[in-house]
This record gives sequence, structure tokens and C-alpha cells, in this order.
Amino acid sequence: MNRLRVLVTGANGYIASRLIPRLVDRGHTVRALAREPERLAGRPWQSKVDVMRGNTTEPESLAAALEGIHTTYYLIHSMAAGRGYTRVERESAQRFVSAAEQAGIQHIIYLGGLADPNAKNIAPHMRSRIETGEILRQGRVPVTEFRAGVIVGAGSISFEMIRFLTESFPILPGPTWLRNKAQPIAASNVIDYLVEALDRSEARGGIYELGGPEVMLYADTMLRYARQRGLKRRLFTVRGVPIPLMARFVDWLTPVPYAIATPLVGGLQSDSIVLKEDARRTFPDVRLVPYREAVQEALDDLVPVRLERVWEGMTREAATIKHEGFFLDYRRLKVSASAEAVYRVFADMGGAHGWPYANWLWRLRGWLDRLVSRPNTRTDIKASKKDGISLEPDGQGDPLLKAGDRIDYYRVEAVERGCMLRLHSELRAPGEGWMEWRLDEQSDQSTLVTQTAFFAPRGLPGFLYWFMLGPLHRLVFRGLIRAIRQRSEQSRRSR
Repeated sequence: MNRLRVLVTGANGYIASRLIPRLVDRGHTVRALAREPERLAGRPWQSKVDVMRGNTTEPESLAAALEGIHTTYYLIHSMAAGRGYTRVERESAQRFVSAAEQAGIQHIIYLGGLADPNAKNIAPHMRSRIETGEILRQGRVPVTEFRAGVIVGAGSISFEMIRFLTESFPILPGPTWLRNKAQPIAASNVIDYLVEALDRSEARGGIYELGGPEVMLYADTMLRYARQRGLKRRLFTVRGVPIPLMARFVDWLTPVPYAIATPLVGGLQSDSIVLKEDARRTFPDVRLVPYREAVQEALDDLVPVRLERVWEGMTREAATIKHEGFFLDYRRLKVSASAEAVYRVFADMGGAHGWPYANWLWRLRGWLDRLVSRPNTRTDIKASKKDGISLEPDGQGDPLLKAGDRIDYYRVEAVERGCMLRLHSELRAPGEGWMEWRLDEQSDQSTLVTQTAFFAPRGLPGFLYWFMLGPLHRLVFRGLIRAIRQRSEQSRRSR
């Protein structure tokens, strides 16, 4: 296998964030091009690649990014631009192919959309994806084009639409387009094909349609997800449902914004299935993952440690977002104290010492949980640290948290002294919850504290639970991180 210098465009995107670590693991030298490279701050692979700022609207940034590159992945779309995005996509492809020719690029690998280009009712979004491939092939650089439809994986836009909509509604209304056919493919398989294309010179210049081993209705992608999740769902179709109305529902309930939801929903108007099996013949080593297995892989990722931490690259000090099946409340504060001092505040939280903010609310929530819990179905969580938590003192007489310890109704899931603490909630709720704090000591001896509350809802009760308690949660989470800062700074002054 040749070790190549590779450029991945659209590095902030879903596919790029999965592709880049695979390329690094295979020994390739990777350069990542992103419009907002600061958003890559939370990615574990960021330090292993050359990150550059740029986009296809700035030709000078393309020239710098393509310098010395052998192969480039074109993973750019402009749906977020809203009205007129198809013109933006055509112009972007034209600029890119011109820059690639001037830089002497040997190979372009492009991921587009799966649809019959001859279909009369093909959606503008799918037509634009196909036209982008045609423009890239007009240049002198060989282009390998892959076309994929519904991509199944935690974080994929199409899968998150399926996940959030199915979880939200016991009865799912939709347009008659949901009776059109789809051929979902696992995200891991899409990455397999993109990586394999680097080493198969005989595949260059080809157009390959990608799909999983099963053809189903769009409606079945939701109903099968529901069965696997243990949810009872019914679906019915209604004629004449406007695309903007559906897109508004998607924007409200899922992580997909309205500007992107509009063309994606419109894409349901036609079938998205493989018509030519060239991909299987050319890449026989790719084992196609069945839909059920792909969904299970996504559900197995429904834990904080498996998430792409995209929120850590945000410039905002606080944000509430929907991401990979989670509702997240993220906050960040600078504390004028050492990371060790902040960690000591964490170690003192709960039990006899109480919580730094709104302690009565934390205790009330625990009392209500014990009230509704059935006897002998779960372990009692005692209120006192001395009785309920197996803390051991360190060499300086301070409490030492360990994985498995309990802080009131939380279980310590992971802890690194002076660096991070993650607690898993043992409360009865229609979903799974976690609280996490990370510490980053600064050069001026202050500490940047990030606090993230995670909630993975299960079904409609989980969504109602989060939305109804949202104002209270935001009040408590904001007060908690501020109280942690206050205690940490007071502790520093008293020592």
C-alpha cells in the first residue's frame, strides 16, 4: 500500500470526521481543509493532521491547500446556503477542478448522492450532487465518484432524521414519498469504499453506486429502527404535505437545520437504490453491513465516550444542542484557580457536603426517585458520603474518587485527577443521563472548566422530559458551574 499525501475537504463534516482517522491509521499524510478549523478542536485526530483554513469561494486558499497533494477527497456541499445553493455548488466544483489541475493533483475522490439521473421527478438536491460530479470530471484530473443515499451511523444527517423523528412520534405522519425505495448503507461501509479507492488504480474514473444489502421503503427505515429500539410506532402517509412544513418539523425535532432539511426532504421524491453493481465487483473486499447491524452500531455509540465532541470547538460560552441522539447542555468558564483546586471541589460534591448550587433541588430529585422506585429493584443510594460512597483519602488527606464510586444518585463512570470527571445518573428517567467536567490548566495558572450535561431520550417520554424541564435544567446547570468557580477560587485564597 502506497503512503500518500492526501487532502480531505469539508473536514468539519460527518463523513470527513470518520474518514480522516482511518487514513491516518493507514499511514497516509493527511491535510484537512475546513472553513472553520477552530471547530475541529475536540477531535482526537486533530493533532495528527495538517489543518488549514479555506473554502472553495477563495481560490487562493485552495492553491495553498492543494500544494504537494497527491489525492484529494471532495466532500463539500452547500445546502446550508439555502436558496441558490445549487448555483454555489456548481461554482465551487468549477473552482476546485481548476485549482486541482494547476496544482498537479493525480486523483479526485468525490462522494455524491444516489439517484437515477434519468428519473423525471429527481429532486434538485440529488440533481445538484450529480451535476457536481459531472463538473469535476470535465477537468484533466481522474475522478472516482461514489454515490450514496441514506447513510446509517451516529451523526449522519439522514440517520439522525430517522432517529429523532421515530423516537418523537408514536404515530408518524408523512408524505406519500415515504413509499419510495431506499437502499441504506452503513457509514462504516462508505468509509471503506472511500479508503479502498486510494489503492485501486483500476477504479479511477469510475462512477460507483453505493448501497447496503437490503432495499426497503423509506418508511421501513423508520419502522425497523423503532422495532430495534423497542418502540411501537405506526406510520401513515398523506398526500400533498408541503416540503417546507416537513422541513420545519425536522428542524424543530432533529439536529438537522431547516436550510439542509428542505433539500433532504425533497430528495425523498424519487427512489434511491443501486442500479449498477460496479462497486461490489470492483471492491469485493468490502463486506456490506445489514441495516439492523448498522443501526445497532449507532445505538451502541449512544454513550458520551463515543461521541464526536463537535461542541468543544464552539466559540460560544454556553450552548444547548441536539447531537448524535443526545440533548446536550454545554458550558465553559475560566476559573482563577489551579485544576487541582477545581478537582477538590468535584470530590466534595454531594453527600453530606451537598451540591454547590440548589442543593435542595438535587436532594428533592433523589427523594422523588426513591419514592417511585419499587422495593428491591435497585440499590438504595444513601445521602452521606461516609456511608454511601467508597472514597479513600490520598496522601494529603483529600478524597480520591474512583470509577464505580457513587455520589448520591450518580455513579462515577470515569475520572482523571485534575483533568476530568464523568458521572452516570442512576435516577429513573425516560432516557440515560450523564454529567461531565473537563479541566484545562492555562499558562496564567487559571483553569478552563467545561461542563456538559448529556441526556439520551428514549421515545416520546424522553423528549417531553427534556423539553418540559429545559428551563429548570438550564438554570441549575448555569448556577452549578458558577458555584464551582466560586468555591474553587475561595479555596485557593484560603490556602
